[in-house]
Amino acid sequence: MNVQIVTPDSTVFEGDASLVQLPGIDGSFEIMNNHAPMISILREGKVKVQRPDKTLEFFDIRGGVVEVLGNKVLLLAE
Repeated sequence: MNVQIVTPDSTVFEGDASLVQLPGIDGSFEIMNNHAPMISILREGKVKVQRPDKTLEFFDIRGGVVEVLGNKVLLLAE
């Protein structure tokens, strides 16, 4: 799936991923390939992105919103 992490200043990450773990308002949750469409509010925490080759990348956010639609994940973060 395609993942984009955007802040007010720049695009922090854009690429393919097999899994994204996010700090949701009600607790951590994961998004995998072909996830159902959704929109969720995020709290402060770490975002984990697992690439298709199993490498991991971590990003600190202070909150934001995530939209999942059509095997694309768009994260608008602070």
